This record gives sequence, structure tokens and C-alpha cells, in this order.
Amino acid sequence: MKRFPKPLRILIGIIAVLAILWFGQRLLMPKYVSDIREGSMIAEYYDDEKDHDVVFVGDCEVYENISPITLWEDYGITSYIRGSAQQLIWQSYYLLEETFKYETPKVVVFNVLSMKYGEPQNEAYNRMSIDGMKLSSSKWNCIQASMTEDEEAITYLFPLLRYHSRWNELTTEDFQYIFSKKSVTHSGYLMRVDVKPVGEQPPWKILPDYNFSDVCYDYLERMRLLCEEHGTQFVLMKAPTIYPVWYDEWEEQMEAYAEEHGLLYLNFLELVDEIGIDYSTDTYDAGLHLNLAGAEKLSRYFGPILVSECGLTDRRGEPETAAVWDAKAKAYYEEKEDQYRELEEFGYLKSYGVRAPEAN
Repeated sequence: MKRFPKPLRILIGIIAVLAILWFGQRLLMPKYVSDIREGSMIAEYYDDEKDHDVVFVGDCEVYENISPITLWEDYGITSYIRGSAQQLIWQSYYLLEETFKYETPKVVVFNVLSMKYGEPQNEAYNRMSIDGMKLSSSKWNCIQASMTEDEEAITYLFPLLRYHSRWNELTTEDFQYIFSKKSVTHSGYLMRVDVKPVGEQPPWKILPDYNFSDVCYDYLERMRLLCEEHGTQFVLMKAPTIYPVWYDEWEEQMEAYAEEHGLLYLNFLELVDEIGIDYSTDTYDAGLHLNLAGAEKLSRYFGPILVSECGLTDRRGEPETAAVWDAKAKAYYEEKEDQYRELEEFGYLKSYGVRAPEAN
């Protein structure tokens, strides 16, 4: 039997080894489907239609508190939330830089809570913001800016080096979602319908220094200039969640920055009554995040502002766009019904006077 030439055998061997390594990496990386779903959010953007009027960047104060489906259904605004857990401001910048390589939204909204962090924080949160990014200069620079002292950049480029020891933790989901995963968000919004009212809050801590760090101002300015370069309006927001604490000294700094640069800044904490948020029913974790009811209220309040202040127009009359968003809305309401039904089965909702919606 004739053997392949030696160079070809070597090439086949290299390809086989690379294939095994690639398969092993796909298998061993966390899937973030049923547990810690926040780890799936960054990667989901790449499969979405790149035709968004508004792109939100930031931490849980955007991906838990804004409903793109509500913005679409009530105002014809197309939007996407490029959010992740404890997303630091430099991560927001590099995600935004990458986003402009795919599309040019009319408006970018940045949630300002991450201005409180002036240095890298935690590998687990870094992973949820970075692992899902496609390989690019933006990802590389994000890695360099985000790593804590004990981390190594190569483990972000080749996650197998970080997750190789997970072999004894594998579950059926790891095999089920090797090559593809079901979506866990709705255009970046992570849905929760359960209710946990705000209770007694701990006293505010006195900080040694209330000034935001230079690095945070540097990346905020980078985002502003990046939007300016692309003709995109840059909007700042503070979500109406009462914990972590948003200090008056921080608010003064954001108001001053917005005024200096002529930016629209909305502190929704100061507008809770106008929005109609009820902290006894509109949060699922005692005020850290809004639940679905709260997110829809905030979105209905924000929509007219985006129209009047940012010049967005109603796109519900565009057949192709409407077809895409009708499909998104269908999935949104299906999950909404599933979550309510699951909670109602345990009698959870009755204590809050909440009823699951009837099926469409």
C-alpha cells in the first residue's frame, strides 16, 4: 500500500492535533446556559442583525434594566445591549470599538456605574466580558487592560490552558452545547420575572476618596471621541437601582463631565416616581436590579427621550426589520410565560399579588 509523502503525513498530523485541541477547548470551556448565564452574553452579539439604532454598553445596570423588545414594540427603536457582569469601563470601550467594526449605531448609551472602578477587579468577571469576544486587536487590548496580577494573556487567547482541569466537572450541557448554544438573552437583555422587594438597606460607607480615577476619565473620553468620530450620539445614564450606592459626589462629577462636553446624561435614580418604578414589585433582588416589570417601565420612559433628544424614528413600518423583531418578540414572550408559569407552579407569585400572563 502506497504511503503518503512524509511532508503530507506531518501536515495531516498537525491538523489532527489542532482539531483535537480545538474540540477539547470547545468541550471544556464553561457553557453558561443554565448556570451563570451572564457568561454567554458577549458572544451572542455576533449572531444578531447588525442594524441597531442604539447600542448599550455597561454592566448589569443595562442588561438587567433595559428591554430592547419594549423599545421596539412601543417606539420602533432597534437596539442591542453589549453588557456583561461587572463590565469595567475599559471593557466597555473595547467592546464599543469592536462594535463600530460591525455597525454604526445612531446612539451609544453607557451606564456610568463602572466609573467607580479604577483598576482590574476579578478574573471570573473578566472572563465573562472577554472570553466571548472574537479574536481581534480590540480583544487583545481589552485583555491587556483587564488582567489581574495572577493572570496570563495567553490563557485568554487559548482558553484550554485555563479550563483544562474542568474535565471532572463536565455535565450533559457541556456535550450538548459544544458547537452551538441556545440564546440566553433577548438582544442582550437578561430576563428575570421574579420579585424580591427592597428591604432595609445597610448604611452608606464613607469613602476615603470620592474622585473617579484618571484611567476611568481616560476611557470615558475615548468612548466620547470614538462616537464623535463615527457621528454617533453618546449618552450617559445611571440606572434606577439603589444598590450599589451612587454617591452624590459621583453624581456631581458626572453632571460636570456631561455639561462640559454637551452630553445627555440621565440619572434615572432621580426619576423613579416619573418612571413609575415600585421597589416592592419591580426588583428581583432587593434593589440591585430591576425585574422584567421594572425594565419594561424604564424602557417605556427612555424611549420617548431617545426619540426627542436623539432624533430616532419609528422603524415598525420597515417590513424586513419588522419581521426580524416580530421573531425576537415571539421568543421574548415565550420565555416570559415560561418564567411566570414556573414561579406560579410553586405559588411564588401569589404573595406579591402577581399573576402569570395568559398565553397568547
